[in-house]
This record gives sequence, C-alpha cells and structure tokens, in this order.
Amino acid sequence: MWNRKLATVLTIGVIAGTGSLAWSDEDESAAVAKYLPMAKVTLQRGLAAAESQGKPISGKYEVEDGHFQLSVYTAQDGKFSEVLVDHNTGKVAKTEAITEGDDLADAKKQVEACAKSKKSLGSAVDQAEQASAGYRAVSVTPKLSSGHAVAVVTLLKGTQVKSVSEPLE
Repeated sequence: MWNRKLATVLTIGVIAGTGSLAWSDEDESAAVAKYLPMAKVTLQRGLAAAESQGKPISGKYEVEDGHFQLSVYTAQDGKFSEVLVDHNTGKVAKTEAITEGDDLADAKKQVEACAKSKKSLGSAVDQAEQASAGYRAVSVTPKLSSGHAVAVVTLLKGTQVKSVSEPLE
C-alpha cells in the first residue's frame, strides 16, 4: 500500500514537472504495469523506430481507450507527430499529426528542451536503466531545469514506479 502511495506521489511530481499527461493516475500506472511484461519492444527501440518520422522528443507506454501502446512524439520541419510503435514488432503502426491542444503545447516544450540536448533520449533511458537494476523504462520526457536539458525517465519494476532525471547536455 505504501509503495502505491509513493508511486502516485512520484507520478504526480513528474506530471507537474514535465507537463506530460503520462501516468496521470494510479490506475494508469497499474494498467501499464499489467501489460508491460507482454511488450517485446523496449522504449529505446520504440524511439529508434520513430526516427523514420522525425526526431523523437518524448516517448511512453500508455493504455489509451483500453489499448496498450507505445507512443513517441516526433518533430520534423517545425511539425509534430505522434508515432505509435507496435510493442511486439517494433515497427511504426500509425502516425498522426499533432496540431492543437495540450499535446501541441507539450510537444513545443519538449522540442525546446531537445534543442539544448547533446545526447539522445535513448541514451538517457539507457543510463537510467543501467543505474536502476531490474527496472524497465516506460516513459521519457525532456524538460528544461534551470536552463539545462534533462530527461525525466519513469521506470517500473513489477508495480514499483520511480522517476529519475538524466542530464541531456
């Protein structure tokens, strides 16, 4: 029970700090934890697959409308897209333009942070996983912290959730 409350507090902190809607409640993290063991594709591989549609600026596993998916936001030529990567094959399943609302606002913040980064989100995810034995990355969101680019990486180990910040400069 305490771990679930702590996970919720950590999740809310990540949401507040990144503007991301990922991990919006305890049910979401529990749903992702339920489906994640079936995913054959790592977050890093999803980020790499999405590169065919632009530069990855964030990525996350999520359950949307009852469907488990790997979503990657990309930027290319001033335009943003949400790329859905098949979590079993690692291939791009669908690409949709991001043109309005909170998703567009989030994408603009993310691309701003990525513009200041010197390393990829995939590298930041690798570092976070290496420092957190037994955990698997389920989301990565760049942000600016005191003018410096960092990646907030959310990790799962069973139902335990933790978030770490990795420098991108």
